[in-house]
Amino acid sequence: MAKQWVVRGRWCSFSVPVASLWMLALITAVTLLVLLGSLMLGDSLLSPQAVIEALLAPASSEYGFVVETLRLPRILMAAMVGAALALSGLVLQSMIRNPLASPDIIGITSGASAAAVLFLSLFAGLGIVWLPLFAIAGALLAALAIYVLAWRGGVTPMRLILVGIGVSAAMGAVTTLLIAVSSTATSITAYIWLTGSVYGADWQDVQALAPWWLLTLPLCIFLARRINAQELGDQLATGLGVSVQPLRLTLLGLSVLLAAPAVAYAGAVGFVGLIAPHIARRLVTRSFAMLLPATAMIGACLVMLADLMGRTLFQPLDIPAGVFVSAIGAPFFIYLLYRQRF
Repeated sequence: MAKQWVVRGRWCSFSVPVASLWMLALITAVTLLVLLGSLMLGDSLLSPQAVIEALLAPASSEYGFVVETLRLPRILMAAMVGAALALSGLVLQSMIRNPLASPDIIGITSGASAAAVLFLSLFAGLGIVWLPLFAIAGALLAALAIYVLAWRGGVTPMRLILVGIGVSAAMGAVTTLLIAVSSTATSITAYIWLTGSVYGADWQDVQALAPWWLLTLPLCIFLARRINAQELGDQLATGLGVSVQPLRLTLLGLSVLLAAPAVAYAGAVGFVGLIAPHIARRLVTRSFAMLLPATAMIGACLVMLADLMGRTLFQPLDIPAGVFVSAIGAPFFIYLLYRQRF
């Protein structure tokens, strides 16, 4: 039997194989290397030593402004957005027990996008600071609509994902209509936002997104054991003492709290929540406690790499990161559909 590392506490308990811990350490090292590479590459190619000096003493370093002000907040924003979307997809896939579930497929991202385009079209005069709040409100309303429409003496995973796909299509139609009736300048801004980009991210954006992490990560850890039980099926989970319907509503809300702020600050970056959990399941044990950090770091790597390609491959153009994520995600989604064929 493989060696297990057991953690027991008042609020959570879990065990993971030691082999998965080694894999998690490797994923962590790769994530740090991607972050360092992103700091090195750009209009100016920096050495690792120059990057480290700029991080430790930005005021006295020749490249302090480039590293600390221009690159680091953008890269951290990409990492947080990727990790949040990946965890949102992991929560949804665990809740619905469907490998095709993700926030952009079942309508959460579409709700945020529709609300954001509505703001850009009609309420932009209020100030761009209100855009994230509109996007978060749109995601919450979409999730509420999905849950209410899927309710029939309870909510089943199949009904939830089917209703979610329908709500996503409806929100997509609303978004398209708003873009069609908006001015050219507003339409261009909306298209860029819908593609998904961390261009222009600064420390203020990083500080605004960070509190959502402090709120959602403890909830994910606290619910890990219940999520593991829920994945066994409704009847067995109920037999283990899990209240399935309240848990399902809680997990849907948690998925929204993870995805909506990320979409609000970076736009509708698609497919991260679909891809990252699948990669994580191939690398570590299926225990949610281990999938949680692995999925977060894989999602962070995906968006950081996409942003790195967007700002370096086509200079002087800065291509939105969402373009490169979708280029990977669309074929992967088709592959998953092929594997799930009947």
